[in-house]
Order: sequence, then structure tokens, then C-alpha cells
Amino acid sequence: MPILFKALPAIHFFLAFALAIWSVTFLVRIVMTWYPEVNLQKGFWPLVALPTELLLAFTRRFVPPIGGVDVTPVIWFGLISLSRELLVGQQGLITQLLTLTK
Repeated sequence: MPILFKALPAIHFFLAFALAIWSVTFLVRIVMTWYPEVNLQKGFWPLVALPTELLLAFTRRFVPPIGGVDVTPVIWFGLISLSRELLVGQQGLITQLLTLTK
């Protein structure tokens, strides 16, 4: 059996975990758009802002605020949720490959 198939359980676990954490950080960013006075440089907010701000800044160049509300975290939350479902969801690609190797 190729080494890739042997590594599939670990790949599945870590990818599912990473995408779940990333989804939660973007979900927190969505809630933070309701409170624009929050300083992202103080407290534990940099833990949420640092992994997301690069993608959000890039997306803000193409998607302007709608009604004064930044919608870019919603876009990325949707993309990450879709990716998570397509890769490691119940019918995801990696999940299906895992069932083939058993």
C-alpha cells in the first residue's frame, strides 16, 4: 500500500481540526464586525486577528462593505465550510478515500 494511503487517517484528522479552528476564528471575526470599536491589538484578540487578517485584507480590495458592514468574514467562513465539507465531511473526498483503504 502506498505511503499516502497509510498517512490518510492523520491527514484527515489534522485537516479536519485545522479547518474547524479556522472556521471558528472566522466566526469570531463575523461577530467582531458588530463591534467595530474592539481593538484587535489588545488582549487575546490578536489570536483571532492574525490568522485571518491577511485573507480579509486581500478580499476587502474586491468586496466593499455593504451598508457599512464588512462582509468578507462571511465569505471566508462560507468558503472554509464548503472546503471542509468537500474534503473531510461525511461524504468528503478524503473520508471516501479512507473507506476505500479499509
